[in-house]
Amino acid sequence: MQITWLGHSAFRVEMGEAVVLIDPFLNGNSLFTGSVEAAQEGCTHVVLTHGHDDHLGDTPEIAKATGAQVVANFELCMWLSEVYGIENINPGNTGGTVDCGPFKLTFVRADHSSGIRRDGQSVYFGNPLGVILTADGQPTLYHMGDTDIFSDMALINELYQPEIGIVPIGDRFTMGARTAALACTRFFSFKKVIPCHYKTFPIIDQSADAFLDAMGSARDTVVVPEPMIPFEG
Repeated sequence: MQITWLGHSAFRVEMGEAVVLIDPFLNGNSLFTGSVEAAQEGCTHVVLTHGHDDHLGDTPEIAKATGAQVVANFELCMWLSEVYGIENINPGNTGGTVDCGPFKLTFVRADHSSGIRRDGQSVYFGNPLGVILTADGQPTLYHMGDTDIFSDMALINELYQPEIGIVPIGDRFTMGARTAALACTRFFSFKKVIPCHYKTFPIIDQSADAFLDAMGSARDTVVVPEPMIPFEG
């Protein structure tokens, strides 16, 4: 598995025959310094955790350009189909697992919100979610989406035993460093922890330093990614 942080919560995950873009917020993302064309090259799937603009991002354009399957909750998939004409959708919701061909994806709980403002109106996008990606011969990956800590993370670990955790740490809109570290160390046995959702905007935390400190003896599991630089999952 090869993982590339595209800034914020956006990741490119290459696993076997699949090239997955998760929450591809590229245009307007201060940490994304590449080209959209390079980021979407070979993309087979776009996975969305929820419908805020900084996660929905460039999804319509990427889906149209690549034909990639969009995997998201029911409300987001239907909206993308009706508003943008995206036909290759794979909807689900909390607790469900969908077959994405080269991998399976399970939607799990996230404590957040989901929606946008368009033309002065609020558009509701259902429940925010985390996602678990599993494939033969690949480590199990859990992208938490935007969330706070919750005790049922223990059940997520029991059910899916994720080896790689992508964890929001930026505070204000998600868990901050101390809470995110507690979530990782109390509820999971991650082999790799990848912090995200920080540094992009001035009003969220600007580094992963406090998260590393809070991880204590587990800090060796943390991979602080450099934007646009691939690393092994």
